[in-house]
Amino acid sequence: MHSSTTRPHRSARATRRLLAAAATSAAMIVTLGACSSGGDSGSATERGDITIWYSNNENEVKWGKAMVDAWNADNPDEQVKAQEIPAGKSSEEVIGAAITAGNAPCLIFNTAPVAVPQFVKQGGLVDLSSFEDGDSYIEERTGDLAEQYTSEDGKFYQMPWKSNPVMLFYNKDLFAAAGLDPENPELSTYDEFLATARTLVSAGVSQYAINPSATSEFFQSWFDFYPAYGNETGGTLFVEDGEATFNSDEGVAVGEFWKTVYTENLAGKEKYTGDSFADGVAAMASAGPWAVSVYKDVVNWGAVPFPTSSGVAPEDAYTFSDAKNVGMFTACENQATAWDVLKFATSEEQDGQLLELTGQMPLRQDLPEVYPDYFAANPAYEQFGDQASRTVEVPQVPNSVAAWQAFRDAWTKTVISGEGDVTEAFDAAADKVNELIAEP
Repeated sequence: MHSSTTRPHRSARATRRLLAAAATSAAMIVTLGACSSGGDSGSATERGDITIWYSNNENEVKWGKAMVDAWNADNPDEQVKAQEIPAGKSSEEVIGAAITAGNAPCLIFNTAPVAVPQFVKQGGLVDLSSFEDGDSYIEERTGDLAEQYTSEDGKFYQMPWKSNPVMLFYNKDLFAAAGLDPENPELSTYDEFLATARTLVSAGVSQYAINPSATSEFFQSWFDFYPAYGNETGGTLFVEDGEATFNSDEGVAVGEFWKTVYTENLAGKEKYTGDSFADGVAAMASAGPWAVSVYKDVVNWGAVPFPTSSGVAPEDAYTFSDAKNVGMFTACENQATAWDVLKFATSEEQDGQLLELTGQMPLRQDLPEVYPDYFAANPAYEQFGDQASRTVEVPQVPNSVAAWQAFRDAWTKTVISGEGDVTEAFDAAADKVNELIAEP
């Protein structure tokens, strides 16, 4: 899921609330101003009490309170005061306002990667690479994926924290009702997916084969285009080396595939206000491990990687990360303590607690090997643990939100609505994206 403030739990109603909140939250990133907070006001050598914010997600609150209690018990002279992120139209708006006012907490465990370039532009984020062990700690914990979280200057302004790798969920009961094999679904190639989708719809088991959100918010492309593009290309980012990549042959192939899905009415072109997967309106859905608990008692589900033109083995598949990270903010006076707390909160022990309580994947390399007991006891999460090592992130570029919006506008018009040529639309969108990310 893509909310920056919460994640769903057990019901389709909760999912609907989350979808509505996510639309408001992510859209509000666009409105963040570029006012500077005046740069670093804290010190990388000062120690003392700090304040942190964490998500208002129920299970993350449990983790946060336990983490803080554990730290405080051992550090009487450097106490952590924690609270849920204050209410607002979006987490990003609240954080942006706090940066401008100069009263942001030391750490926020709910920082969307897409918003980081804007927060950096505001002068609100501490360069974590400036700590003596900053780069080494992040790179040793996260591994090769850490590079995706560096900003254009090569520095880390965010701690890669946790991901929700997006996979293709499918309803085993509806597949069986349509005469399809629910244990070995034919979904690995575009041709297989389309054949399976046509069978589902023609059999009348669901109105749509799949029903990703057809709305035009910039972040919606993270749940239809980007997982498929990441898999088709073996891990290519939306932007690389300062240029858009999505107008490549592979990107156009992804666009043509989805255009066929919409042209044949295998997916809906209008906004659906509920959860189409939980409601049985669609036989498939795009979701991450957060969905395991949501659909547990609602849908008899399976999950596979997104299709590609020629098929990719699951152990080689890529997808979108849907990560949330941790930022250290320049208003923090005791940054040495904040850095130690950040390392404590992302330690092997605390990452294990986060995994246990939330089912979200710590951005830690060799995850299944580090926590074998958890995955043995929770097999539904095992494939997500494996998938977490092969993800694509939102690139850390200027005007990130506007760049994604330019792409989504082209996608909405050409892929969903069927107007115009995919190649021409993607080329034009790439030109706009290149102009946007070149701006200071």
